[in-house]
Amino acid sequence: MPGQKAYLNQADAQRILAAANAHAEKNNWGVSIAVVDDGGHLLAFTRRDAAPTISTYISQEKAKTAALGRRESKVYEDIINGGRYSFMNATPVMNGTLEGGVNIVVDGHTIGAVGVSGVKSIEDAEIAKAGIAAL
Repeated sequence: MPGQKAYLNQADAQRILAAANAHAEKNNWGVSIAVVDDGGHLLAFTRRDAAPTISTYISQEKAKTAALGRRESKVYEDIINGGRYSFMNATPVMNGTLEGGVNIVVDGHTIGAVGVSGVKSIEDAEIAKAGIAAL
């Protein structure tokens, strides 16, 4: 229907979380996985056994960064690594400027994001994308 915006409901969030968790389980990766809405608010979360304690915080920040920025958090990591160090202070609400946050796009609009932390950043992103693929 025109004018209606897609959004993540609890069933969507749980389906994404289950698929991401299954991917992490298959690879025996100890990670934390966060699913947020388009405002960066937590909808679903799990911290797998053997996940570093700090990954709880980092996964949520990566998800929030991807949701609010409407792009993968890796984009911000690349900007900073490219020498724009001042970007680290550009916005204090986006603390997850590391690869592993992936925005969820429906009909060209970001409706939320998944953030993962605990293994290599490229693997974090892989887990997030596996979760989103279930949507």
